[in-house]
Amino acid sequence: MHNFEKLVFWQKSIGFAKKIYLISQNISSDERFGLISQMKRAAISIPSNIAEGSGRNSNREFNHFLSISLGSAFELQTQIILAKELELLNVETANELLEDLSAIQKMIYSFKNNLQLKS
Repeated sequence: MHNFEKLVFWQKSIGFAKKIYLISQNISSDERFGLISQMKRAAISIPSNIAEGSGRNSNREFNHFLSISLGSAFELQTQIILAKELELLNVETANELLEDLSAIQKMIYSFKNNLQLKS
């Protein structure tokens, strides 16, 4: 069992989800139930699956939830790119989000690989 609150990538993914929620407040209400709603769900799925997996009985199970978390991160990456293409997000904001998300993806991937070596 891991203390997820001490995991840097969990902490960063919580901050990232908060950023997505705050940015989404500035997007027209027309999109709040479409793409933006999907982005918020994917953003919160990242730290939620890290937390859920950390409480599992084995590293193998934790690894599975890290895979789900990573999948949500890549889903969110696609949604941010689409929001940028649709001009729902300005280029600077979207690029900053994509950079932050990429860093989180790399941390999860690295931790996941280290966890597999221990299994």
